[in-house]
Amino acid sequence: MTFTIIIILIFIGLVAGIFSGLIGIGGAIVIIPSLIFLLGMNQYEAQGTSLAVMLPPIGLLAAYNYYKAGALNWKYALIIAAAFLIGGYFGSKLTLHIPEIILRKVLAVILVLIALKLFLSK
Repeated sequence: MTFTIIIILIFIGLVAGIFSGLIGIGGAIVIIPSLIFLLGMNQYEAQGTSLAVMLPPIGLLAAYNYYKAGALNWKYALIIAAAFLIGGYFGSKLTLHIPEIILRKVLAVILVLIALKLFLSK
């Protein structure tokens, strides 16, 4: 694993953690598309790795199935999880100072942009 990949994984974890703390999103909206677009993972490996990030206690059995199928990258999942923890803390601190209506609009814009990117990509 290169230094660049580690930096990308930390970035993914921080962004997912911040968005999770800020507007309650993370795995499917941030981690999976980021692993696909930034690191070239296939959909299955991205999903398996994202689930591993959420392991305690959410995706343990699902991640195990991806692991058995060879579609999970434990190293990536652990680095993202550590950064997600930190990002979640700071994202939640930030969100307490932002009006609810602004948060709702930010969430809507993010969901639409990601949906369009996923829908229009090959």
